Amino acid sequence: MSDDTARIHDEDVIRPTMALMHLLDLTLPTLAENLALDEALLSTAEEDHGGEVLRFWQWQKYAVVLGASGIIAADVHLDACQSENVPIARRSSGGGTVLLGPGCMLFTLVLDQSRAVELQQITSSYRWILGRVADALSPVQDRIELAGTSDLAVLGRKLSGNAQQRKRRYILHHGTLLHRFDLQRISRFLKLPPRRPEYRGERDHTEFLTNLPDRPDAIREYLRICFDARVPLVHWPEEAVAKLVEEKYERPEWNRRR
Repeated sequence: MSDDTARIHDEDVIRPTMALMHLLDLTLPTLAENLALDEALLSTAEEDHGGEVLRFWQWQKYAVVLGASGIIAADVHLDACQSENVPIARRSSGGGTVLLGPGCMLFTLVLDQSRAVELQQITSSYRWILGRVADALSPVQDRIELAGTSDLAVLGRKLSGNAQQRKRRYILHHGTLLHRFDLQRISRFLKLPPRRPEYRGERDHTEFLTNLPDRPDAIREYLRICFDARVPLVHWPEEAVAKLVEEKYERPEWNRRR
């Protein structure tokens, strides 16, 4: 346990009144498996075989991940990705294209919409979730605020992008948290997105993005406390993940469809 984690106490974080949820700190061997796991957690919850989950994972190689409706030609420097063997994948949620790699923590929330009326609408759900994330991380970085529709930023510089996939009862919320990311790398592989939030203006990736202090253990622990994720998820949906990988996440028809 790091010194940061050892100093964390539940009373240090503003925590909502929420039922306990499962905690899963798991990175699977392939990028396809990791993307499939998030969707499988949502599906099993919707089918009453799972429940609410907070998951953390981190991909240590550079990889481009598009949203479900992202367009490769508009978002990605394809030649650079091909020349440097940077894979291009696609997730099940919406939102913009991201570059994963060292220093980019990923968190996933599977939430029951009935726990808060705000979760039943897209815009209010972002405010509800990200407001809690910002409060939780205030001991790591002060002055975090919601920016645009689904970003977290400090002094106008983005440190977290977020996206959702919604079903009838549950939502899947994806988020990235930059804490040691080489920001210079992003412009190498990602174009300036054609649709940009007003607060970004015309800033390139390096000018627009920023990192949290490099305290990954503390970041995970503060979020765990915030969402009261105290029950380890021992049995995750392995069969559903394998099926999704085979039928979707490893197929060019999915990853290169737009």
